[in-house]
Amino acid sequence: MNEDTRKRAAELRKALHRHNYLYHVMDEPEVSDAEYDRLMQELIALEAAYPELIEPDSPTQRVGALPLEKFETVAHSVPMLSLENAFGEEEVLAFDKRVRRFLNTDSQLLYTAEPKMDGVAVEIVYENGRLIEASTRGDGYTGELITLNIRTIKAVPLALLNTVSVTVPSRLEVRGEVFIPIEAFKQLNKERLDNDEPPFANPRNAAAGSLRQLDSRITAKRPLDIFCYGIGRYDDLELASHSEILQRLESMGFRVNPDIKRRAKIEDILVYYKALLEKRHEFPYEMDGVVIKVDDLALQKKLGEKSRSPRWALAYKFPATQETTRVVDIDVQVGRTGALTPVARLEPVSVGGVTVSRATLHNEDEIKKKGIRVGDTVLIQRAGDVIPEVVKVITTKRTGVEQAFQMPTVCPVCGSGVVRLKGEAAWRCVNANCIAQLKERIKHFASKGAFDIDGLGDKLANQLVDKGLLKSYADLFFLDEATTGALERMGEKSAQNLMDAIERSKQISLARFVYALGIRHVGEHIARILARSMKTLEGLEAAIKEDLEAVKGIGEEISQSVRAFFENPENQRNIERMLKAGVTIETKEAPVDEPLAGMTFVLTGALDSMTRTEAKARIEASGGKVGGSVSRKTTFVVAGKDPGSKLEKARHLGVRILDEKGLVEELSQEKRHEKG
Repeated sequence: MNEDTRKRAAELRKALHRHNYLYHVMDEPEVSDAEYDRLMQELIALEAAYPELIEPDSPTQRVGALPLEKFETVAHSVPMLSLENAFGEEEVLAFDKRVRRFLNTDSQLLYTAEPKMDGVAVEIVYENGRLIEASTRGDGYTGELITLNIRTIKAVPLALLNTVSVTVPSRLEVRGEVFIPIEAFKQLNKERLDNDEPPFANPRNAAAGSLRQLDSRITAKRPLDIFCYGIGRYDDLELASHSEILQRLESMGFRVNPDIKRRAKIEDILVYYKALLEKRHEFPYEMDGVVIKVDDLALQKKLGEKSRSPRWALAYKFPATQETTRVVDIDVQVGRTGALTPVARLEPVSVGGVTVSRATLHNEDEIKKKGIRVGDTVLIQRAGDVIPEVVKVITTKRTGVEQAFQMPTVCPVCGSGVVRLKGEAAWRCVNANCIAQLKERIKHFASKGAFDIDGLGDKLANQLVDKGLLKSYADLFFLDEATTGALERMGEKSAQNLMDAIERSKQISLARFVYALGIRHVGEHIARILARSMKTLEGLEAAIKEDLEAVKGIGEEISQSVRAFFENPENQRNIERMLKAGVTIETKEAPVDEPLAGMTFVLTGALDSMTRTEAKARIEASGGKVGGSVSRKTTFVVAGKDPGSKLEKARHLGVRILDEKGLVEELSQEKRHEKG
């Protein structure tokens, strides 16, 4: 082997380390995936030809090694202590008072707070900039060696960044939380169910199980990620605060959570907690609270530790999102498209501060895969406003009296036959006039994203159908005050309010109108695409299959569904009746181009005029993308109230920052015409 070969291998290792860092830590890749693969393949070929070139920190060593017989143990030079928990503001304020009393000061302290990742704590040790060892937290004093498994995580640097401005310490012990992103976890569980393997209960269990594989080749296939949050022992570094530790970790190539609140008063930390709690389900990972730390390291040292936890840190926990309960029975609901959905009736249990008595079971296949029976004890999960779902059965709780569930062979509401089409998971009622379908179609028609008829809730919709006053959603526009006022719990004032709301709803955009029709496979996003491309209702009604499939985002399945809807005589009559009743569809032509196409927005902080979800929907409707982290490729960072560290990163990278008014201007119709 000549010197040029050795030099080329070193160049490739350095380049691949850099590209790994840019892609997995900074989210701003400089090369395509294909180019990265070419560099990796070249290094693999060189190392195969010359095994002496292989080094422990080579990027090729992430794929896993031969299985271990067992895990060895290692002692932490600085204990990884557990944290004291708090579950309310009073406990957090008491913690602040306790800390100040211990320090004998009346002055306000500065804290750094960060999302409490619901993952697995690990310690990764570097000597002279190279990863030499990694271990689990264990009992806080001794952990299991999982070096080979940690090496497989692409966001973990195998060698620290070494630049003029960064001092690489002779020894550095980095603490971090290994986790699996939510979407990756869902895909992992889907694959396990498809392979007749039991699903993981939650992302934390999946991450823990992945890290404790004796065969690191299995770990390498799991979608593990990491955020680093602190250090144990460190040599040759001068550090004054926890926020400085985080900054140094970032500069050395570690992935640090971008949503950390640095150097803030305790009152600001409480506001930060509320903001994270409100939007916790918008994050791509699970978190179960906020970790609060005294920022000043000298004060941390003075405060010291109790027997099992530091005095200078506190975990302010969120309400739980998972609980166990019993399946009392399984009901079957009928949706607006006729789909039969099994729903578990549960013994009531509090989940995340909300009493839950029902959970979706999705479909017959899902019940069979998870092995759910009536009478089973199950783990349920609630995320945001989504109906709770059954995660898994606790089979050890079975007594033998549990009963298997069978899907009905007829519609449970109207008694008509049910069918399951090829390639579909759901059974469907074949009766288009089924009362259950009609009720759900009307609720959808009046919903916020459709006609937005204020006051027409589930109970009133059910009553109107049961009384025979609504046989289609078009009938809504022919109701009168006298008839509705005579209904149970209505009265004159409520009836007048409903009539006013129906009248206001008659002025509607084409996109909302199309969405309201409840065409199968046509959600809000597809409705916007159809409205933008076809421009008018007449244009959409006349569009043939080929016209529809020529539109980006519209495939064969959607085009067939749209054509079938508009070719149905009953649907044509309902649309005609609505138009005769005074429904007016806005005919402003949306520009064919998408004004925000090619732009990436990152949202941070709370907005006044819209929720984060609404802002995301509006940006995407105009062709833009919404990212979760800030990079040099971000077009705008939108900063609302109480913005997080994304704002600081935007300033550091020179990314343009918009306030809420600026975002509204970007989204406004006038701005779009100027750009067109």
